[in-house]
Amino acid sequence: MTLSDAVYLAVGVGALGAAVVPRLVFRQPLSMPMVFLAAGALVALLPVPIPVVDPVRDRLWVEHATELCVIVSLMGAGLAVNRPVGLRRWAASWRLLGIGMPLTIAATAVAAALLLEWPAAAALLLAAILSPTDPVLAAEVRVGEPTDAQDDEDEVRLALTAEAGMNDGLAFPFVLAALALAAAVADGSPADWIGHWFLVDLLARAGIGIAVGLVTGRLLGLMFFRARPSALRLSEHMEGFVAIGATFVAYGAAELLYGYGFLAVFVTACTIRAAERDHGYHKVLHEFTEQIERLLTVFLLFLLGGYLVEHGLAELTWQGAVLGVLLVLVVRPVAGWAGLLGTAAPPRERLVTAVFGIRGIGSLFYLAYALGHGDHFDGLAEQLWSVVAFTVLLSVVLHGVTATPVIRRLDRLRDSAPKPP
Repeated sequence: MTLSDAVYLAVGVGALGAAVVPRLVFRQPLSMPMVFLAAGALVALLPVPIPVVDPVRDRLWVEHATELCVIVSLMGAGLAVNRPVGLRRWAASWRLLGIGMPLTIAATAVAAALLLEWPAAAALLLAAILSPTDPVLAAEVRVGEPTDAQDDEDEVRLALTAEAGMNDGLAFPFVLAALALAAAVADGSPADWIGHWFLVDLLARAGIGIAVGLVTGRLLGLMFFRARPSALRLSEHMEGFVAIGATFVAYGAAELLYGYGFLAVFVTACTIRAAERDHGYHKVLHEFTEQIERLLTVFLLFLLGGYLVEHGLAELTWQGAVLGVLLVLVVRPVAGWAGLLGTAAPPRERLVTAVFGIRGIGSLFYLAYALGHGDHFDGLAEQLWSVVAFTVLLSVVLHGVTATPVIRRLDRLRDSAPKPP
């Protein structure tokens, strides 16, 4: 038996598992990410020569694989959200982004500097990498498949879906800030980067990403639903793979224009949904992206489980483990709760929204990206990977165990509450 034969077998088993496992763990205190993360760890423990991905050695491959998984997930998340975008309609998400996310980055950076005794740039990099709520692993607390009603999404699912859709793009400026700070400190001018970062990396690139998303989504929406030639009116043909084309067009266009492609993909998806909200084609597109996302997630988590067993946990220090625990159990919940103060949601919904800021594939992408765009953190690469991988592991396990019972309990309480007259 050759290695390629084993790969075919593993991929086949994984694809079948991606279809079966979600149904087996449905309504159980388990999640698909937990199962495949554990499977990767168990396979790595077998006394057979199975190759394990090393994200330091295989950085470029890891960067592009995680990048693909995230953008596909962002398209699916945007297509699922049916509530029109607005300051009041999405108030909880704006607060999580504008208040909760900066507080999370600041608190995590301070904790990293104190616990790990890292320089400011490295602490900021780790905080930025771990700041976004992940759209890939948040399936249990995310808006489900598209429906016809504009206001059927509950506040918890909507807030977390919209937050995950946007903060993967908004974490990019802070990753670039850490890279710029490290370069400036090395050059002896630690403050010269701030103006360029604020105007270009924060404002301009985010604006370009949003603009590309709006234009792309508008054009594709017109094409899908209103084009005169029936060959271009793709909603009549119900072909789901078109969602991948839309994803790549939006992401590629934004990146070529030096904008944030993650933002562009999510905005494109929301704009396509707004073009014809009650059309059944959205469900077809969403189902296709969800299937591709599930396959990629299974693959990446399986490899992550193997890495944790072979290298990640061995490199982890107790300080790094404490940092991961603090982020998942203290920093994100407190920052999220602070961001949601003043919203109309009941306290229990604010608490659930604040707690379920799941960390995942997006953090793996940002770390691979950062280590490939500058050599200032090469000496900390193994430690960075161990802390980030452990935090993702912790989030997958804790949130995977609690998400289903908590969300079901919340749904029951919401359904049993007296309706306003």
